[in-house]
This record gives sequence, C-alpha cells and structure tokens, in this order.
Amino acid sequence: MNALMRTVLILSVVAAATAASAQSGAREAPQNIAQLSASGTVEVPQDWLTISLNTTREATDAATVQTQLKTALDAALAEAKKVAQPGQLEVRTGNFSLHPRYGRDGKINGWQGSTELVIEGRDFIRISTTAGKIQTLTLGNVAFSLSREARQKVETEAQAQAIERFRSKAGEIARAFGFGSYSLREVSVSSADQGYAPRPRMMAMEAKSAMADAPVPVEAGKSAVVVNVSGSVQMK
Repeated sequence: MNALMRTVLILSVVAAATAASAQSGAREAPQNIAQLSASGTVEVPQDWLTISLNTTREATDAATVQTQLKTALDAALAEAKKVAQPGQLEVRTGNFSLHPRYGRDGKINGWQGSTELVIEGRDFIRISTTAGKIQTLTLGNVAFSLSREARQKVETEAQAQAIERFRSKAGEIARAFGFGSYSLREVSVSSADQGYAPRPRMMAMEAKSAMADAPVPVEAGKSAVVVNVSGSVQMK
C-alpha cells in the first residue's frame, strides 16, 4: 500500500469516526426540558433616611471660595457630630467642586464652588431635627431606602418565597405534560429593590428661614424587595 492510499484510508477512518460521534451526540441531546421562572416579593417600610445639605459660593479668586466653603461645611459638621451615633445618625461629606467662571472674552473672571454634607441613619426624628438646625447649608435632597440589615433579612424571605414557587411551578408543568417528577438542571437567582417613597413635604427651594431650628418634615414610604429565580428542569 503506497503513501497516497494510506492517507486516503486514514482520512476515511477519521471521517467515519467524526460522523459516528456526531450521530451519537445528536442521540444524546437532552429531551423533555422545561424553562421556567418564578419570583418572590416582600414589601416593608423603608428604615433608612438620607438627607443631603449643600451650599454654593462665588468670589473673584479660588482661595476665597474654598475658604468660604470650608467654613460653611465645618460649622455644619460640628452641629451634626454633636448627635452622631452609628446606625442612628451618621455624618459624611458629599460632593465638592471648584471651577472657574469665564467672561465673554473667554478669560477667567471669577470662581464658583459647592460643597455637600450628608446625614443619614435610622433615627428619622434626630436626623430631621439636626438638618433643621444647620444654618450654613440648605436642604438639597431627601431620600428613603432600606438599611443593609433590613434588606438582607427581607431578601432571604423573598428568596425562600421565589424558590418555593419555582419548585411548585416545575412540578405543575411536569405533571401537565404527563411526567411524574423532575430534576433541576440549572438555576439563577437575582434580586432588585422597588422603592415607593412619598414626595418630601419640604422642598429644597424654600427659604432656609422657614425651617430654621425646626425638623425637616419627612415621611418614609415602602420598598418591595423582589427575588427572581429562573432556570430549567428535566421532566421525568
């Protein structure tokens, strides 16, 4: 047998093996697979309040603006730190910006900057009262959410609910197609928050004098934690 004949024979054997493997793979393709999804939802009151306060300053030079912003922020920090307590009222600085202001000739004719203070926590009364006492910054934004601890607890409940619904749905689908049981093939779990918060009754554009030394009126809404479970099952 010459070299050419040996090469043709080898190629024929490889081709036959490949075809047999493809046929075997086709025969082994999974059958009776069902794709499905289910979700669990738990709605709870929002337990975390975040209030941001800010101010802007303008001057002909950057140093003056920076000094004015620092003075305003330091006074606000001193007031907030008097009643700070981990988890109940926490204080942190927020955004800070300083940028030039240009005239019509394209040259710098001044500077403008802004600074922000954020107070947040579970003690709504303490937070809103403190915000009302701060005189060097104005109210910027009020937001409600779930604390990390509350979200973890609620997410566990929603996840258990979603998994139970997934299992129940898988069993119903298997029985509907005439099968007695099923086995889990693959599954994915995801979660998301859906917040429902009423509009704050105190708007940021209102005069600061109207809220001086008075609590900022706030009212929490609710958050719905949704866990989705999706995947496929092998019906038996």
